[in-house]
Amino acid sequence: MPNSPLEARAESVRRFNRFYTRQIGVLDEHLLDSDFSLTEARILYELAHKAAPTSSALCRELGLNAGYVSRVISGFEKKGLVDKVRSASDARAAELRLTEKGRSEFGPLNDASRREVVGVLERLSAPEQQQLIDAMVQIEGLLGDKAPAYVLRDPQPGDMGWIVHRQAVLYAQEYGWNTEYEALVAEIVAKFVREYDRTSERCWIAEKNGQVVGSVFVVRADEATAKLRLLYVDPIARGLGIGSRLVDECLRFARRVGYRRMVFWTNSVLVDARRIYERAGFKLIEEERHHSFGKDLVGQNWGIDL
Repeated sequence: MPNSPLEARAESVRRFNRFYTRQIGVLDEHLLDSDFSLTEARILYELAHKAAPTSSALCRELGLNAGYVSRVISGFEKKGLVDKVRSASDARAAELRLTEKGRSEFGPLNDASRREVVGVLERLSAPEQQQLIDAMVQIEGLLGDKAPAYVLRDPQPGDMGWIVHRQAVLYAQEYGWNTEYEALVAEIVAKFVREYDRTSERCWIAEKNGQVVGSVFVVRADEATAKLRLLYVDPIARGLGIGSRLVDECLRFARRVGYRRMVFWTNSVLVDARRIYERAGFKLIEEERHHSFGKDLVGQNWGIDL
Protein backbone atom coordinates (compact mmCIF):
# COMPACT_ATOMS: atom_id res chain seq x y z
CA MET A 1 0.00 0.00 0.00
CA PRO A 2 1.28 3.54 -0.74
CA ASN A 3 2.59 5.19 2.42
CA SER A 4 2.95 8.76 1.16
CA PRO A 5 0.88 11.18 -0.96
CA LEU A 6 3.50 11.02 -3.74
CA GLU A 7 3.40 7.22 -3.84
CA ALA A 8 -0.40 7.33 -3.93
CA ARG A 9 -0.25 9.69 -6.91
CA ALA A 10 2.29 7.41 -8.60
CA GLU A 11 -0.15 4.51 -8.24
CA SER A 12 -2.87 6.65 -9.82
CA VAL A 13 -0.61 7.37 -12.81
CA ARG A 14 0.23 3.67 -13.17
CA ARG A 15 -3.46 2.77 -13.01
CA PHE A 16 -4.20 5.29 -15.76
CA ASN A 17 -1.36 3.89 -17.87
CA ARG A 18 -2.79 0.37 -17.59
CA PHE A 19 -6.24 1.66 -18.49
CA TYR A 20 -5.00 3.66 -21.47
CA THR A 21 -2.87 0.89 -22.91
CA ARG A 22 -5.95 -1.33 -22.89
CA GLN A 23 -7.90 1.40 -24.66
CA ILE A 24 -5.43 1.82 -27.53
CA GLY A 25 -4.60 -1.86 -27.85
CA VAL A 26 -0.82 -1.58 -27.46
CA LEU A 27 -0.66 -4.75 -25.40
CA ASP A 28 -1.32 -6.72 -28.58
CA GLU A 29 1.84 -8.33 -29.94
CA HIS A 30 1.23 -6.63 -33.29
CA LEU A 31 -0.37 -3.23 -33.70
CA LEU A 32 -3.73 -2.97 -35.46
CA ASP A 33 -3.50 -6.55 -36.80
CA SER A 34 -0.36 -5.62 -38.76
CA ASP A 35 3.08 -7.23 -38.87
CA PHE A 36 4.55 -4.36 -36.83
CA SER A 37 4.99 -3.83 -33.11
CA LEU A 38 4.03 -0.45 -31.59
CA THR A 39 7.65 0.76 -31.63
CA GLU A 40 8.21 -0.39 -35.20
CA ALA A 41 5.06 1.43 -36.28
CA ARG A 42 6.24 4.55 -34.45
CA ILE A 43 9.58 4.43 -36.29
CA LEU A 44 7.75 4.01 -39.59
CA TYR A 45 5.66 7.06 -38.73
CA GLU A 46 8.78 9.17 -38.12
CA LEU A 47 10.34 7.97 -41.38
CA ALA A 48 7.16 8.85 -43.27
CA HIS A 49 6.86 12.34 -41.78
CA LYS A 50 10.46 13.55 -41.46
CA ALA A 51 12.85 14.50 -44.25
CA ALA A 52 15.54 11.79 -44.31
CA PRO A 53 16.32 11.46 -40.58
CA THR A 54 19.40 9.60 -39.31
CA SER A 55 19.30 6.73 -36.84
CA SER A 56 20.72 8.99 -34.12
CA ALA A 57 17.97 11.56 -34.77
CA LEU A 58 15.33 8.81 -34.38
CA CYS A 59 16.93 7.75 -31.09
CA ARG A 60 16.73 11.31 -29.75
CA GLU A 61 13.19 11.87 -30.95
CA LEU A 62 11.79 8.61 -29.62
CA GLY A 63 14.05 8.12 -26.58
CA LEU A 64 15.10 4.68 -27.79
CA ASN A 65 18.30 2.68 -27.40
CA ALA A 66 20.64 3.06 -30.40
CA GLY A 67 21.21 -0.69 -30.66
CA TYR A 68 17.47 -1.38 -30.71
CA VAL A 69 16.82 1.23 -33.42
CA SER A 70 19.69 -0.18 -35.48
CA ARG A 71 18.16 -3.67 -35.33
CA VAL A 72 14.73 -2.36 -36.35
CA ILE A 73 16.19 -0.40 -39.28
CA SER A 74 18.18 -3.45 -40.39
CA GLY A 75 14.98 -5.49 -40.37
CA PHE A 76 13.23 -2.81 -42.43
CA GLU A 77 16.11 -2.87 -44.93
CA LYS A 78 15.86 -6.65 -45.34
CA LYS A 79 12.13 -6.29 -46.07
CA GLY A 80 12.82 -3.56 -48.61
CA LEU A 81 11.02 -0.87 -46.59
CA VAL A 82 13.96 1.50 -46.02
CA ASP A 83 16.95 2.75 -47.98
CA LYS A 84 20.10 4.26 -46.48
CA VAL A 85 21.73 7.19 -48.26
CA ARG A 86 25.04 8.74 -47.22
CA SER A 87 24.46 12.18 -45.71
CA ALA A 88 25.75 15.08 -47.81
CA SER A 89 26.53 17.10 -44.68
CA ASP A 90 28.14 14.31 -42.62
CA ALA A 91 29.92 11.46 -44.40
CA ARG A 92 29.80 9.37 -41.21
CA ALA A 93 25.99 9.40 -41.06
CA ALA A 94 23.37 7.70 -43.21
CA GLU A 95 20.01 9.27 -43.94
CA LEU A 96 16.98 6.98 -43.88
CA ARG A 97 14.20 7.07 -46.47
CA LEU A 98 11.11 4.93 -46.87
CA THR A 99 11.00 3.06 -50.16
CA GLU A 100 7.84 2.85 -52.25
CA LYS A 101 7.19 -0.50 -50.59
CA GLY A 102 7.72 1.11 -47.19
CA ARG A 103 5.17 3.80 -47.94
CA SER A 104 2.69 1.24 -49.23
CA GLU A 105 3.08 -0.69 -45.96
CA PHE A 106 2.76 2.44 -43.82
CA GLY A 107 -0.32 3.84 -45.57
CA PRO A 108 -2.83 1.17 -44.48
CA LEU A 109 -1.32 1.13 -40.98
CA ASN A 110 -1.76 4.89 -40.66
CA ASP A 111 -5.34 4.69 -41.97
CA ALA A 112 -6.16 1.87 -39.53
CA SER A 113 -4.79 3.89 -36.63
CA ARG A 114 -6.89 6.90 -37.64
CA ARG A 115 -10.04 4.75 -37.94
CA GLU A 116 -9.44 3.25 -34.51
CA VAL A 117 -9.18 6.68 -32.88
CA VAL A 118 -12.26 7.89 -34.75
CA GLY A 119 -14.08 4.83 -33.42
CA VAL A 120 -13.12 5.77 -29.86
CA LEU A 121 -14.27 9.36 -30.33
CA GLU A 122 -17.57 8.32 -31.91
CA ARG A 123 -18.57 6.71 -28.60
CA LEU A 124 -18.49 10.17 -27.02
CA SER A 125 -20.66 13.24 -27.49
CA ALA A 126 -19.08 16.33 -29.07
CA PRO A 127 -18.59 18.05 -25.65
CA GLU A 128 -17.06 14.84 -24.25
CA GLN A 129 -14.69 14.64 -27.24
CA GLN A 130 -13.50 18.18 -26.55
CA GLN A 131 -13.13 17.42 -22.86
CA LEU A 132 -10.94 14.43 -23.73
CA ILE A 133 -8.78 16.53 -26.08
CA ASP A 134 -8.42 19.27 -23.46
CA ALA A 135 -7.28 16.70 -20.89
CA MET A 136 -4.71 15.30 -23.33
CA VAL A 137 -3.42 18.80 -24.08
CA GLN A 138 -3.03 19.42 -20.35
CA ILE A 139 -1.08 16.17 -19.88
CA GLU A 140 1.14 17.05 -22.82
CA GLY A 141 1.72 20.51 -21.40
CA LEU A 142 2.70 19.17 -17.98
CA LEU A 143 4.97 16.35 -19.18
CA GLY A 144 6.16 17.58 -22.55
CA ASP A 145 8.51 20.19 -23.91
CA LYS A 146 8.50 23.36 -21.82
CA ALA A 147 9.49 25.58 -24.74
CA PRO A 148 7.89 29.03 -24.33
CA ALA A 149 5.75 28.79 -27.49
CA TYR A 150 2.62 30.85 -26.87
CA VAL A 151 0.68 33.66 -28.52
CA LEU A 152 -1.25 36.63 -27.20
CA ARG A 153 -4.54 37.37 -28.96
CA ASP A 154 -7.81 39.26 -28.59
CA PRO A 155 -10.73 37.54 -26.83
CA GLN A 156 -13.02 35.23 -28.77
CA PRO A 157 -16.54 33.99 -27.92
CA GLY A 158 -16.32 31.73 -24.87
CA ASP A 159 -13.10 33.23 -23.51
CA MET A 160 -14.83 35.41 -20.92
CA GLY A 161 -16.69 32.45 -19.45
CA TRP A 162 -13.41 30.54 -19.38
CA ILE A 163 -11.74 33.37 -17.43
CA VAL A 164 -14.44 33.32 -14.76
CA HIS A 165 -14.33 29.53 -14.52
CA ARG A 166 -10.54 29.13 -14.40
CA GLN A 167 -9.96 31.96 -11.93
CA ALA A 168 -12.63 30.59 -9.60
CA VAL A 169 -11.19 27.06 -9.81
CA LEU A 170 -7.57 28.16 -9.38
CA TYR A 171 -8.08 30.34 -6.32
CA ALA A 172 -10.32 27.75 -4.70
CA GLN A 173 -7.65 25.08 -5.22
CA GLU A 174 -4.61 27.16 -4.28
CA TYR A 175 -5.99 29.47 -1.58
CA GLY A 176 -9.32 28.00 -0.50
CA TRP A 177 -11.34 31.03 -1.64
CA ASN A 178 -15.09 30.53 -1.83
CA THR A 179 -17.64 31.49 -4.47
CA GLU A 180 -17.59 35.15 -3.40
CA TYR A 181 -14.47 35.44 -5.54
CA GLU A 182 -16.18 33.80 -8.51
CA ALA A 183 -18.98 36.35 -8.19
CA LEU A 184 -16.46 39.20 -8.14
CA VAL A 185 -14.69 37.93 -11.27
CA ALA A 186 -18.02 37.46 -13.04
CA GLU A 187 -19.01 41.05 -12.21
CA ILE A 188 -15.69 42.44 -13.48
CA VAL A 189 -15.88 40.47 -16.71
CA ALA A 190 -19.55 41.31 -17.32
CA LYS A 191 -18.87 45.03 -16.80
CA PHE A 192 -15.96 44.86 -19.24
CA VAL A 193 -18.09 43.20 -21.92
CA ARG A 194 -21.05 45.56 -21.45
CA GLU A 195 -19.06 48.82 -21.26
CA TYR A 196 -16.00 48.00 -23.37
CA ASP A 197 -14.35 51.05 -24.95
CA ARG A 198 -11.78 49.95 -27.53
CA THR A 199 -10.02 53.33 -27.37
CA SER A 200 -9.08 53.00 -23.71
CA GLU A 201 -9.55 49.36 -22.65
CA ARG A 202 -8.11 46.02 -23.65
CA CYS A 203 -8.05 42.30 -22.84
CA TRP A 204 -5.31 39.86 -23.85
CA ILE A 205 -5.68 36.09 -24.02
CA ALA A 206 -2.54 33.91 -23.83
CA GLU A 207 -2.80 30.68 -25.83
CA LYS A 208 -0.37 27.75 -25.97
CA ASN A 209 -0.82 24.71 -28.20
CA GLY A 210 -4.41 25.73 -28.87
CA GLN A 211 -5.27 26.01 -25.17
CA VAL A 212 -6.03 29.23 -23.28
CA VAL A 213 -3.43 29.57 -20.51
CA GLY A 214 -3.64 33.17 -19.35
CA SER A 215 -5.39 36.53 -19.50
CA VAL A 216 -5.35 40.11 -18.25
CA PHE A 217 -7.46 43.27 -18.57
CA VAL A 218 -6.82 47.01 -18.74
CA VAL A 219 -9.91 49.06 -17.86
CA ARG A 220 -10.51 52.78 -17.45
CA ALA A 221 -10.56 54.11 -13.88
CA ASP A 222 -10.66 57.77 -14.94
CA GLU A 223 -9.28 59.94 -17.73
CA ALA A 224 -5.72 59.72 -16.40
CA THR A 225 -5.73 56.34 -14.66
CA ALA A 226 -5.85 52.81 -16.02
CA LYS A 227 -6.65 49.82 -13.86
CA LEU A 228 -4.99 46.41 -14.37
CA ARG A 229 -7.37 43.55 -13.53
CA LEU A 230 -7.54 39.77 -13.31
CA LEU A 231 -4.00 38.78 -14.25
CA TYR A 232 -4.03 35.00 -14.61
CA VAL A 233 -1.60 32.31 -15.77
CA ASP A 234 -2.64 28.66 -15.75
CA PRO A 235 -0.39 26.38 -13.66
CA ILE A 236 0.53 24.30 -16.74
CA ALA A 237 2.06 27.40 -18.37
CA ARG A 238 3.92 28.95 -15.47
CA GLY A 239 7.62 29.56 -15.83
CA LEU A 240 7.29 30.68 -19.47
CA GLY A 241 7.23 34.41 -18.74
CA ILE A 242 3.57 34.78 -19.72
CA GLY A 243 2.64 36.78 -16.62
CA SER A 244 5.43 39.32 -17.18
CA ARG A 245 4.56 39.57 -20.86
CA LEU A 246 0.89 40.25 -20.07
CA VAL A 247 1.80 43.00 -17.60
CA ASP A 248 4.24 44.54 -20.10
CA GLU A 249 1.50 44.61 -22.74
CA CYS A 250 -0.80 46.39 -20.29
CA LEU A 251 1.81 49.06 -19.59
CA ARG A 252 2.59 49.60 -23.29
CA PHE A 253 -1.08 49.95 -24.14
CA ALA A 254 -1.73 52.36 -21.25
CA ARG A 255 1.17 54.60 -22.29
CA ARG A 256 0.15 54.51 -25.95
CA VAL A 257 -3.44 55.66 -25.31
CA GLY A 258 -2.35 58.45 -22.95
CA TYR A 259 -2.91 57.20 -19.41
CA ARG A 260 -0.58 58.79 -16.86
CA ARG A 261 -0.91 56.16 -14.14
CA MET A 262 -1.82 52.50 -13.71
CA VAL A 263 -3.15 50.94 -10.49
CA PHE A 264 -4.50 47.61 -9.30
CA TRP A 265 -5.78 45.87 -6.18
CA THR A 266 -4.54 42.47 -5.05
CA ASN A 267 -3.91 40.41 -1.91
CA SER A 268 -0.63 39.71 -0.15
CA VAL A 269 -0.97 35.91 -0.49
CA LEU A 270 -0.44 36.20 -4.26
CA VAL A 271 3.34 36.19 -3.87
CA ASP A 272 4.30 35.10 -7.40
CA ALA A 273 2.18 37.83 -8.97
CA ARG A 274 3.72 40.39 -6.62
CA ARG A 275 7.19 39.56 -7.99
CA ILE A 276 5.94 40.21 -11.53
CA TYR A 277 4.50 43.58 -10.55
CA GLU A 278 7.66 44.61 -8.69
CA ARG A 279 9.86 43.72 -11.68
CA ALA A 280 7.61 45.86 -13.88
CA GLY A 281 8.13 48.86 -11.57
CA PHE A 282 4.89 48.91 -9.59
CA LYS A 283 5.07 50.22 -6.01
CA LEU A 284 2.97 49.20 -3.02
CA ILE A 285 0.78 52.17 -2.00
CA GLU A 286 -1.19 50.86 0.97
CA GLU A 287 -2.37 47.69 2.72
CA GLU A 288 -5.53 46.89 4.65
CA ARG A 289 -6.75 43.77 6.44
CA HIS A 290 -10.13 42.45 5.35
CA HIS A 291 -12.26 39.31 5.38
CA SER A 292 -13.29 38.26 1.88
CA PHE A 293 -13.79 35.09 -0.13
CA GLY A 294 -14.08 33.14 3.15
CA LYS A 295 -10.56 34.11 4.33
CA ASP A 296 -8.77 36.72 6.42
CA LEU A 297 -6.63 38.58 3.91
CA VAL A 298 -4.41 41.61 3.49
CA GLY A 299 -5.55 43.70 0.55
CA GLN A 300 -2.97 45.77 -1.29
CA ASN A 301 -3.16 48.75 -3.65
CA TRP A 302 -0.27 49.10 -6.12
CA GLY A 303 0.53 51.80 -8.68
CA ILE A 304 3.02 53.05 -11.24
CA ASP A 305 3.46 56.41 -12.93
CA LEU A 306 3.57 56.10 -16.70
